[in-house]
Amino acid sequence: MSKTTTPWSAFSGPNLGYVMEQYDLFLESPENVDKELVALFEQYGAPVDATASVKPSVEVDDSLMDVVLKAIQLADAIRTHGHEAADIYPLNDREKKTERISLEFYGLTKQDLEKVPVSLLVQNAPASVQNGAQAIDHLKSVYTNKVAFEFAHVITREEREWLQAQIESTPAKKLSADEKKEVLSRLTHIEGFEKFVHRTFVGAKRFSIEGLDTLVVLFDELVKQSNNQNVEQINIGMAHRGRLNVLTHILNKPYEMMFADFAHVPNKAFIPKDGSLEYSTGWYGDVKYHNGATYNSPSGLKVKLAYNPSHLEVVSPVVTGQVRAAQETTDEAGLPKQDPAKAFAVLVHGDAAFPGQGVVTEVLNYSRVPGYQTGGSIHVIANNMIGFTTEHFDSRSTLYSSDPAKGYEVPVIHVNADQPEEVLRIANLAFSYRQKFHKDIVIDLIGYRRYGHNEMDEPMVTNPEMYKLVHKHPTVRELYGKALESESVVSEQDVKSLDEETFAKMQAAYDRVKELPESKAHDIVIPDAVLNGMPEHESGVEERRLRQINDDLLSWPEEFTPFKKLARILKRREEPFAGKGKIDWGHAETLAFASIIQDGQSIRLTGQDAQRGTFSHRHLVLHDETNGNELMPIHHIQDAKASFVVHNSPLTEAAILGYEFGYNLEDPNALTIWEAQYGDFANMAQVMFDNFISAARSKWGLKSGLVMLLPHAAEGQGPEHSSARVERYLQLAAENNWTVANLSSAANYFHILRRQAAMLHDEAIRPLIIVSPKSLLRHPKVGANVEELTTGKFETIIEEPNLGKNQDSVTKIVFASGKLAIDLADNIDSGEGYDHLHIVRVEQLYPFPEQKIADILARFPNVKKLVWAQEEPQNMGSWHFALPYLLELGKGLDIAYTGRTHRSSPAEGDGEAYKIEQARIVEEAVSNN
Repeated sequence: MSKTTTPWSAFSGPNLGYVMEQYDLFLESPENVDKELVALFEQYGAPVDATASVKPSVEVDDSLMDVVLKAIQLADAIRTHGHEAADIYPLNDREKKTERISLEFYGLTKQDLEKVPVSLLVQNAPASVQNGAQAIDHLKSVYTNKVAFEFAHVITREEREWLQAQIESTPAKKLSADEKKEVLSRLTHIEGFEKFVHRTFVGAKRFSIEGLDTLVVLFDELVKQSNNQNVEQINIGMAHRGRLNVLTHILNKPYEMMFADFAHVPNKAFIPKDGSLEYSTGWYGDVKYHNGATYNSPSGLKVKLAYNPSHLEVVSPVVTGQVRAAQETTDEAGLPKQDPAKAFAVLVHGDAAFPGQGVVTEVLNYSRVPGYQTGGSIHVIANNMIGFTTEHFDSRSTLYSSDPAKGYEVPVIHVNADQPEEVLRIANLAFSYRQKFHKDIVIDLIGYRRYGHNEMDEPMVTNPEMYKLVHKHPTVRELYGKALESESVVSEQDVKSLDEETFAKMQAAYDRVKELPESKAHDIVIPDAVLNGMPEHESGVEERRLRQINDDLLSWPEEFTPFKKLARILKRREEPFAGKGKIDWGHAETLAFASIIQDGQSIRLTGQDAQRGTFSHRHLVLHDETNGNELMPIHHIQDAKASFVVHNSPLTEAAILGYEFGYNLEDPNALTIWEAQYGDFANMAQVMFDNFISAARSKWGLKSGLVMLLPHAAEGQGPEHSSARVERYLQLAAENNWTVANLSSAANYFHILRRQAAMLHDEAIRPLIIVSPKSLLRHPKVGANVEELTTGKFETIIEEPNLGKNQDSVTKIVFASGKLAIDLADNIDSGEGYDHLHIVRVEQLYPFPEQKIADILARFPNVKKLVWAQEEPQNMGSWHFALPYLLELGKGLDIAYTGRTHRSSPAEGDGEAYKIEQARIVEEAVSNN
């Protein structure tokens, strides 16, 4: 009996009365109760379970009670611990632990068990199971054979009951002779591809699938079931091992295209003319086992394999983000409408990476969070039983690589990869579970690795014992061919002929490739749309429209009672439209968002505490103080044509940023925004910036308009919450790959958001990093007049309005960004006494506004000194990035730096020390020297 049901529901009459009496005694004096009953009471609680579903009761003779209780414990142990004794390792190199499921462990004999009714041990057992002994044998056959199950950790009773019924009571579908032949043919092509490449392109890296060939068979079944259920899209994320085989046999990339890649021959000549295969590449490209593709099947099902760097698991959140976007409809006002049945993710993990890479548990953690759930992903651990050279005992602290999933109540199924028919069965089961319960499930596909980490690696150097077994072990194609021979489904000659025909097919494909000349090195060609940068875009919104938006945002139903203090603060947003005060940062942002969805582009904003905003500046979601009900005023603006959603995210950076990048890739019409709680939190997501966001277009031809908001500024709050590390993004800046902005104006923020939204479908679109403010959120010099939003565009530079009037008097020009620019403005106030000085706010750091700065310099004939002022240490911030531009623009002029000295830490830890140093920087910057 498992945790799925309690054993008590099978008892009635005197038997139930006896058990209840024993439970009362257990509560008073457990030492006087039979130890088997104590164990059951501790596991299942009271013998009367009012919530238990009604099941047929069985009368048991009192003399059998001890045997029955022990038999129930044995049955439960088989379900819970049978995986430890299962035959799930193809190399048979692990000890099978059988003690806890042996009859002797419970003091039972076969004769004892034969007296136990089947229904006490197995509900809805097969008809062939006639007594308790056969029931135990049946349980052992399903829990300790080539497949092993772990689901006792799943809390929801309905899920456990369903899984138990599928495992114990649902007979496995028997394949017909033709279906078996098809599986053999498939395995022959899978293995044949690897063998052909190995022989033909000697020494070429391919990260062979061999040892886990049935991974492709597993995908075949998922595709088949998806077609049966009218699924629209499957998104696959996987690392390099086996990727070429999946591209070839699941994405249907022609053999010719694949062999052309190995032979350094242009593969475009072999792209299917029917449009069934879509793929892209950037001007630099990537190695063949990082590339992805999309297969458009005749049924309408799309199968997408995501482009992926070598950082193993980091593609998983990208793929789940793509799936969420594929499931959502965003062309109506309000929240997006999600249909989880439309698409799902298959995430293929390495056995060392699944427990070793924290991003995996990040993905599992958000898998049922409302803003990120996708109705369940199917995780497949492509288990080679080894990392690069590291075996399991050095790789993890758990029995299985899949064990982290159990903490998230995810069922785990271990399957021997040498058993193709069992792999098909488990793929079907996993798909059915996902469709029914909309939850993640893990398939631990256990095989081996035929060669080393790559085909040039010699594994005998580091893993001699394992590879002695591998070298003796027949391939799954050989094993399955022999099995079908023994069943008289095929003959030995049939197997041999199939192998020869497969090789001939591939040789013919390669012969066609050899007819083309080898590629020669060529110049890198970057698209003009990229080289030309972001075009200027008029982004003002007429005042009448802004007023109506503002009125709508500040109106809520009579029955809704917002927090009174917040309501008063929000109501002040009426004042700028009455000529009083200014539009602050959060207000400008909300007006921009509202106007964008009126223009027909949806918005998805996520981040830690993003609904309120880290600095309590946003308040896009209001809460009724009397009952906690939520209201999003932006959903009630007039003429909205697209959805808007803002989600508070888990305390996660890498996976959430990857998710939003994936969402944006899949739905380029959505203005997708991720906000870090503090800019330095993005440190935890650096792999996403390095491998995806900064380089996806140059490597894979993928366009993204993702927006990242990174709060930044030295405010005396210590090293960790001062710097967004803008230097890192500037170091990655090249080829107009993204925009990096450090803004000092709410109006400029309004316009850059609207420009980004307007450009989403333009070839020039690129990601946008905004080093966003903290104290400046409410600073009067940052606020905007209504007129600043009704006209104009995003300005890459802003000149200090109170300086530079007497152009001949200016001898010093200071360049600054963000908060320091406002600190300088506060210091000079009206500008009186600063005729020698001009200050230029560089709002867009990259692409650097060279021409506009050159135009400014041309207006001041007596300038002798250019100063770059920043609050970050000299080895951080934007100084080293800007210096080459200043040297070029200011030839013959003195180029100087004002700011903190070189440091290993971004800021002072003491607030008073910060004030002293900040005052020094400001004083030095504006001084007449």
